[in-house]
Amino acid sequence: MSEESFRMSSHRPYLLRALVEWINDNGMTPHLMVDAAVPGVQVPSSAIKEERVVLNVAERAVMHLHIDNEAVSFTARFSGVSFPVHVPIPAVLAVYARETGHGMALPDDIPGTELPPGDDDSPPPRSPEMPPAAKKPFLRVVK
Repeated sequence: MSEESFRMSSHRPYLLRALVEWINDNGMTPHLMVDAAVPGVQVPSSAIKEERVVLNVAERAVMHLHIDNEAVSFTARFSGVSFPVHVPIPAVLAVYARETGHGMALPDDIPGTELPPGDDDSPPPRSPEMPPAAKKPFLRVVK
């Protein structure tokens, strides 16, 4: 079998949905840490600090929360003003419970597992990768 027959969709949205459900099931408040510099991120500019934004996605804090394989979208109030939020899945850096900090930084996709949009049989473009020991992922709780 060729490498192309083993391609799978991104595992990141599945992890994200599972973690949000786990946090909700434990009666806590799920927060997403988002890289606001990723193209397609729609959040109020006033919420962005150092190209990051932390979003409360608890059911009581947002309306119409939808997490699919491409993006997280919902409507929330920022400084009393309703705002439609759209966050592509690659922009989500981490999900954690506000109360305890328990959660996880979402891992990068495994190279070769995600089909680029509109791709049929050609392999995905390879991006230069950092050596594994160069930088460890971390999670910082921002309050």
